[in-house]
Amino acid sequence: MAIMYMAARRLSLSGGQTTSQLAGTLRYATCWRSYSTAFREERDTFGPILVPSEKLWGAQTQRSLQNFDIGGERERMPEPIIRAFGILKKCAAKVNMEYGLDPSIGKAIMQAAQEVAEGKLNDHFPLVVWQTGSGTQSNMNANEVIANRAAEILGHKRGEKLVHPNDHVNRSQSSNDTFPTVMHIAAATEINSRLLPNLKILQNTLHDKSIEFKDIVKIGRTHTQDATPLTLGQEFSGYTTQVSYLFQSTYLFLLVH
Repeated sequence: MAIMYMAARRLSLSGGQTTSQLAGTLRYATCWRSYSTAFREERDTFGPILVPSEKLWGAQTQRSLQNFDIGGERERMPEPIIRAFGILKKCAAKVNMEYGLDPSIGKAIMQAAQEVAEGKLNDHFPLVVWQTGSGTQSNMNANEVIANRAAEILGHKRGEKLVHPNDHVNRSQSSNDTFPTVMHIAAATEINSRLLPNLKILQNTLHDKSIEFKDIVKIGRTHTQDATPLTLGQEFSGYTTQVSYLFQSTYLFLLVH
C-alpha cells in the first residue's frame, strides 16, 4: 500500500490530466478505504475520471474524495444524514412524477432512495464532513448513488446516465435546500428513535431509585433545597420530575417543528 501511495504521489507531480486523474484515484484507494483494482470511467463537466467499479458513486463524489483527501472513517458524514437523504430523494421523486418525471424512472429512483433510507447503501457514501458549507458534495453523492442504483434496477449499467443524477434525482432541488432539510429529518428521526426512548428509560430508572432510597435520610443542600433533613428518595424524585419535563418539552418540540 505504501508503494502504491508513493507511486500515486509521483504521478500527480509528473503532470498531465490523465496521469493526474489516475494518481488521485490511486492515492485515495490507498487511504482509509480499500477497493478492487477495477475502475470504470465516469464523466462530468470537467471531463472523465476513474471511479472504483464496485461503487455506485460517480464523478463528482470521486473528485470530492481527491480534492478533500483528509479525515478518515470516523469523520465520514453521519449515517443518519445519509438515511435522511434517502427519505428526501424518495419524496422528491414522488412529487416530481406528478409534474412530468417519467414514471418508470421515478419509481426506480424511489426504490433506490428507499434502499438508502434503510441504510443498505451506506458503503457507497464515503465522503467526510470536511467539504463546502452547503453540503453540495454529499448531495451529489446521494444523487449519483441513487441514479446508478436506479439504472441497475431498470436493467442498465452504472455510469450510463440512463437515470441522470442532476436532471432526474436532483430535479427541482438544490443543495442549499436539501442539506438543511436532511439535517432536520436526521435530527427528528434520531430524537424519536434514540433520545426520547432513552430519556424514558432514565426517567423510569430514577423513579425506581426514588422508591428504593425512600428511607435514607440526608441533609438537603441550599442550592437545590432548604438545608433540612430529607430522604434520598425525595431528592431522586426531583431528578425524575426534571427528566419528565425534558421528555415532554422535547416531544412537543417535535410536534411543532
